[in-house]
Amino acid sequence: MKCEHLEAAPADADPSTNEGCPECLKIGFYDWVHLRMCLTCGQIGCCDSSPYQHATGHFNDVGHPVMRSFEPGETWKWCYLDELIG
Repeated sequence: MKCEHLEAAPADADPSTNEGCPECLKIGFYDWVHLRMCLTCGQIGCCDSSPYQHATGHFNDVGHPVMRSFEPGETWKWCYLDELIG
């Protein structure tokens, strides 16, 4: 299946921070599993395996459709709208 959102998304974005998940840091939580980055605005958030799932929360709040892994050596993307990996 083709995903227009994955095809249109940039390969990268300027990350909002390199320090970790800013929403977790605000509440004093430092034990996220993995980080994700929104390819529309660069917002960093923790993954769905993390307790607070801030990357998905960002999508739910603002509707930016594509994120990518923000882990070293990983370049895969995820489209929330079509639920496809790219």
